[in-house]
Order: sequence, then structure tokens, then C-alpha cells
Amino acid sequence: MEKSDSERLGVIKFSNVGLRYGDGPEILKNISFSIKPGSFHFLTGPSGAGKTSLLRLLLLSLKPTSGEMTMFGEDVATLKRERLLELRRHIGIVFQEFRLLDHLNTFENVALPLRVLGQSEDEYKENVIELLDWVGLGKKMDAHPPLLSGGEKQRAAIARAVIARPQILLADEPTGNVDPVLSERLLHLFAELNRMGTTIIIATHELNMIEKFSYPHLQLSENGELING
Repeated sequence: MEKSDSERLGVIKFSNVGLRYGDGPEILKNISFSIKPGSFHFLTGPSGAGKTSLLRLLLLSLKPTSGEMTMFGEDVATLKRERLLELRRHIGIVFQEFRLLDHLNTFENVALPLRVLGQSEDEYKENVIELLDWVGLGKKMDAHPPLLSGGEKQRAAIARAVIARPQILLADEPTGNVDPVLSERLLHLFAELNRMGTTIIIATHELNMIEKFSYPHLQLSENGELING
């Protein structure tokens, strides 16, 4: 079977990518790596190394200021806004601060990406309920975020990120607000999503978690350069 462009080139490819904000110094310098579809990578580095900036590039909310970045076989620098928005629909993101909407219950928060895509509740209801059961929130569907624990909020945020079945899932310190036991449970959840075919990149400072899971990792130095990849 002939491979698609994204399969040949990797879902993600950086070639000497640099990033700066305005006239400021470079946050990221000469970053080069390739990530294949269906892989799992950790992203590590000291505070201020540029992990969040790299995730913003991967989310297509920023374009590199130098070098070449391709995703799904397309050169990001040449893409128009409409095409960038189309590609972003294939990318899920889990933020450290959850970003759940307090006026929506758990079911409504998780279903929000599908509503934005124009689906009706009749179309997505069964899938949302099934996913909430899978992440252990089946009994909290009607609860609003202020009534959820930190771990429950994190699982809701993960469910919201994957409900539209993204090809790539990004997570920014997803275990930073939970205890070590729940951290490991969440990592197993990400691992299961990866086994289902999702490409996963997790930015984390928890080196003990990395040691427990034998996935490769991209390591940034304090001056924004890639040490390994």
C-alpha cells in the first residue's frame, strides 16, 4: 500500500526552526526533529527553555521565524489562515490549568469541540457518554467544574481534547496539579490513547514519570536549543 505524504515525511518535521517574539531574543534556536505518526514523545527542559513556545508552534498558533516546519506534509510557513484552522482541527491540546468553562457541566465541556464543529447533541451524545465512562467520569456528567477534584478536572480536559479524535494530542504539564498516584494513572491514559493511534507529545518536568515510561523525549536546553531528539 502506498504511503501518504504525512506517513513518508512524518506527521511533524522541524528543520533548523527558530522562534522569537517581536524584536526580542530567540526563544527557540535551530530546532530539528521528526516525529512519526502514532508515536509518543516527552518534551523536557528547565523552566524558561521554551517548552510552551514549542507546543504553540505544534498547535499552529504560531509560525516559526526561521527554518522550516512541516505538519501533515505541508509547509506551515506558506499556509493561509483558513488552511491552518483546518489542520488545527486534527490537533488536541490539554492545558495545565484545564480551561474548563464553569457555566458548563462536564458533559457540555467535553462536547464543546463537537458543537463548534456543528454537530448536534443527537450526533455526539452517545460518543461523549462513552468517553466519559472510559475516563471514569460517567457519574460526574452533570457536575460543574467547581465541584470536581483536580484529577477529575484533568480527566475532563483530556476527554475534551480527544473527543474529536485528533491525530495529534499535545499536553502542557498535564500532571502538574495532581498527586503522583494520579499522575501515573493519567500517563497510562495517554498511553492507551497512543495505542489507539494518536500521536502524543507531553511537556513535563517530572523526570520520574519519564523513567517509568520507555518513550523517547525531546530535551530543550536552558537557551532554547534541542539537546536530543
